Amino acid sequence: MSMVSAQLSARQKCDSSVLVDSAPDGRLSDLRPGMSGQVIDIDESVEPSTARRLFDLGFAPGTEVTVLRKAPLGDPVVLRVLDYEVALRKAQTAGIRVRRTA
Repeated sequence: MSMVSAQLSARQKCDSSVLVDSAPDGRLSDLRPGMSGQVIDIDESVEPSTARRLFDLGFAPGTEVTVLRKAPLGDPVVLRVLDYEVALRKAQTAGIRVRRTA
């Protein structure tokens, strides 16, 4: 294998890893209106009663969540979860980890 071939091969590996990581994990509070994400989990830092309520509202692992709109100061946030809309405070959305989707 020539040096150029090895460099191209290494670059393709790097490029493919970038494509795989094009949907990084983050917080629901980081998503802008129109963006969607799949719930990964609820942070342990969230009060257990709040975490249970979020789970009951549909914020369970694997659930698709779409940010519909945010108030002018960013609080509250209106989200589509399952087949309904729910408004949460920004602090609550910060405790929900998501994987961005298209």
